[in-house]
Amino acid sequence: MRFFLAVLTSAAPAYILGGVNGAIITTRLFYGKDIRKFGSGNPGLTNFYRVFGKGGALLVIAIDVFKTVAPVLFGGWLFGKYFDMTLLGRAIAGFFVMLGHCFPIFYKFRGGKGVMAAGAILIVMDWRMAIIGWGTFLIVTALTRYVSLGAMSGGATFPISLLIFRLGGPWEFTAMLMCSLLLIFRHEANIKRLIRGEESKFRIRKD
Repeated sequence: MRFFLAVLTSAAPAYILGGVNGAIITTRLFYGKDIRKFGSGNPGLTNFYRVFGKGGALLVIAIDVFKTVAPVLFGGWLFGKYFDMTLLGRAIAGFFVMLGHCFPIFYKFRGGKGVMAAGAILIVMDWRMAIIGWGTFLIVTALTRYVSLGAMSGGATFPISLLIFRLGGPWEFTAMLMCSLLLIFRHEANIKRLIRGEESKFRIRKD
């Protein structure tokens, strides 16, 4: 019973905070517009950058990182204090942050793809996981110029990194696998465009 309450106590605020979307908030504050009505319609950093450029991008990142790191640290603290399972608490909270970001209750369950949230989760989980995940993302994106492919490739490393560095057990592995699958699932449309050769390539804007 205590374990279930701990899961609920960490998952609920993680999901709610996960629904706080940096791109939507920033476009409304700075431009009085809704990012979901521009570009690909995805309320994430990549689409924000493609539509509005660098202005406000740092605020998008700051909001999405903070709303991820805070509940993940809390989940780790809670599980560490009562069950000596800090990593599991972080992984569970991380998954629910991503779930809230992808399907936010504030925006009719129409959210982003969880890329920035996933990247922030890695930094809190373990620095070695962060190096592998972020490194894979950057290398694949630089070589192909497909942010979506880089994100999915980086996301696929989550459970693999846990095994490589022997972090946690089956529960931690399952939680991080769910994070990976959610991130890949949210890129379903991108996968179809990649197969058809219609996916947009990332380009650095001058403004």
